[in-house]
Amino acid sequence: MKQRSNPWDVIQTVSFVSSFVPRRCGIATFTNDLAEAVAEREPALNVRAVAMNDRLEGYRYPARVWFEINRNRLGEYRLAADFLNMSHVDVVCLQHEFGLFGGPEGQHVIDMLKRLRMPIVTTLHTVLKEPNEHQLAVTRQLAEFSDRLVVMAERAREFLTGVYDIPDEKITLIPHGIPDAPFVDPNFYKDQFGVEGRRVILTFGLIGPSKGIENMIDAMPRIVAEHPDVVYIVLGATHPGVIAEQGEDYRLGLQRKARELGVADHVMWVNKFVEVDELKEYLGAADVYVTPYHNPAQITSGTLSYALGFGKATVSTPYWHAEELLADGRGKLVAFKNADALADAIIGLLSNDTERHAMRKRAYQHTRAMRWEAVAEDYLDLFAQVSRARNRSPRPQSVPAGKLDKRSELSEISLDHMLALTDDVGVIHSAVATVADRGSGYHITDNAHALIVALSAQDHLEYGATRDLDALVGRYLSFIHHAYDPRTGRFRSHMTYARQWVDEADFSEDDHGRVLWALGEVVAKSHVRGHVSLATDLFHRALPACEKFEFPHGWAYGLIGVHSYLRRFSGDSQARRLREALARRMFAAFQQNAGDGWWWLSDKVTYSACRIPHALLLSGRWMFNNDMIQMALRALEWLYDVQSGPNGEFAPIGEDGWWPRAGERARFPQRPIEAAGAIEASLEAYRVTDDRKWLDRAHRCLDWFLGDNDLHLSLYDPTTAGCADALLPYGLNENQSAEATLAWLLSLMSLYDYALDVDTGRDVSRNPPPPEAPPEAAPEVEAASPEASTPDSASSVRE
Repeated sequence: MKQRSNPWDVIQTVSFVSSFVPRRCGIATFTNDLAEAVAEREPALNVRAVAMNDRLEGYRYPARVWFEINRNRLGEYRLAADFLNMSHVDVVCLQHEFGLFGGPEGQHVIDMLKRLRMPIVTTLHTVLKEPNEHQLAVTRQLAEFSDRLVVMAERAREFLTGVYDIPDEKITLIPHGIPDAPFVDPNFYKDQFGVEGRRVILTFGLIGPSKGIENMIDAMPRIVAEHPDVVYIVLGATHPGVIAEQGEDYRLGLQRKARELGVADHVMWVNKFVEVDELKEYLGAADVYVTPYHNPAQITSGTLSYALGFGKATVSTPYWHAEELLADGRGKLVAFKNADALADAIIGLLSNDTERHAMRKRAYQHTRAMRWEAVAEDYLDLFAQVSRARNRSPRPQSVPAGKLDKRSELSEISLDHMLALTDDVGVIHSAVATVADRGSGYHITDNAHALIVALSAQDHLEYGATRDLDALVGRYLSFIHHAYDPRTGRFRSHMTYARQWVDEADFSEDDHGRVLWALGEVVAKSHVRGHVSLATDLFHRALPACEKFEFPHGWAYGLIGVHSYLRRFSGDSQARRLREALARRMFAAFQQNAGDGWWWLSDKVTYSACRIPHALLLSGRWMFNNDMIQMALRALEWLYDVQSGPNGEFAPIGEDGWWPRAGERARFPQRPIEAAGAIEASLEAYRVTDDRKWLDRAHRCLDWFLGDNDLHLSLYDPTTAGCADALLPYGLNENQSAEATLAWLLSLMSLYDYALDVDTGRDVSRNPPPPEAPPEAAPEVEAASPEASTPDSASSVRE
């Protein structure tokens, strides 16, 4: 497993889904603050937001917002899911409040979550103790489609487990974030608002009837009688929803009540939505903060969190969040709708400086873990955790497990995408989605694989394409010829789009072996004498370098290439000697390392694993070496077992760490080249053993391309005839590169040669190949037995 520089580098892009500033909404402010804190805490992370619009024209959002959804348009939720999936987002963090989303009780957002392929963390801003039927159903669906639910109070966790039957392990408590403010004397800020020398009581937030401010107005005459210097600041604009229904009737009624009670001069109305910097100054000036809310069913209060974070002595009614935050002497709780109780508590605090300052200190110290910096770290830890968990336990994206147990029909062979990636130089390495990425240039292995595909296609395409395919063979062969460096006897690997070879310090045995394979295929299959002549010459010039190969993949591809070549020139002594040397080297490595349940030639299984037993199986068959055959079959059987999912689907070892002998097997990313290698190895095992289970396994590996995989997503795209680059923990890498597309074509055409109905044994191939005629007869063998003895000669190997 690669060494990680920090615990969060498993994620590169996070997108929040929520309302967002400048929309005047508490959740919009919360999401903006959280996003900024996460971005500041981990600068390497790409932090984005999908904004929910409550009006047709939307808002002038900051650059962090990269997609907008009209809350009432279901189709836009689906478009947002497609956008996020195609943008390779690693984690989505949904901020949930019932009124934020469209549909019955916000049901529209569930339609988006169903379509998202990456891990989802949902923060619940409201958890109801007595939900109605629709609210209960929506919350349970949120839990079903989310990898983790975040709550801000223990009471919310109790409700989720007790009322909603959501497992406790799916719930994480992360407090509401607060700015990091110093613990200062309120008198420092008072002159900014013209209240110097006065005692300040503060309420802030969007104003509406549920806030209970009328009870504070009723309490003011008693408070003023005891403390004539007091002023009550009501900070905040009227809630937009209240404005839409009632206008400013509620605020005007409060102002009228203050005049009638004779305390209008002791109440200051600040009718605006303040930004955080200005809010800090108002909070700094307050001696007592008060939240006289009516409704006990409030699981989260951002305003209360802010007040305690600034070290304010606080008086509140006992709604759920207040009961938790103000426990242990961090504030005072008074009865709902009780003006006298409010007056008694506030008078007591204003009259006792020692008690008030002790309460302030307790509140301030308790909230240090709620600073945005600390909360951002908690969210980053959770994002990384769900990402790793999804990697280990992928979530199918389409049909339920078990629905894909019937082997798929073979798809039609189409070279369309391979041709789209091919220009007059060769095949371009990468694609951006389905479009050739010229900046990636050309790689020798892609052109080697394309050469094999073009040769194989001549046996399977029925239309008059032979001449066109011959031209393709010539083009890819020309690239390989140009890649050969006569000074070193090796092939250069990478050419830029400007046709300049990239100087590479390290020679790749793997690349060299794959080119040898392609040249061997030209010698074996081409009917164009000039192609065979050039390929034979290059094959001979490249062969000596293989003698010095040190690593198993170079041995494997070199052996596969030699066997292709020997199908035409079976008496070539140089090729036969190299085959024997590489095969014995590989066999000795298995002898040394295999055993005790680990049937491999080294201490780590890495890429294209099945090519190694495939090469050993070929060698054992043609060299009359039954020990090699048995070792190869045992290793292949072992690989197939460990690369099988719970329903028998192919699940190749992932490249993010691969599989060390004493470690955990990586699950992702899964690459098409792994399936291609497994298919050809299984077909060779079928040829050797005549056991049709190997043919069935080859078909199962092909079905991996078509959706019978961990996520039930098809990597093959019939509209382009291309193949997605990889299966990721939460979806596809949808770039259709040359390597992936060629792996699909090699796999498909290999199975066209052996398109047998496993149940009946009937040959249904459109173009059955002629019987193979190797120079030596294959020995009769039995399938590998786990109890078979392991040969005892030894050598060392590095991989």
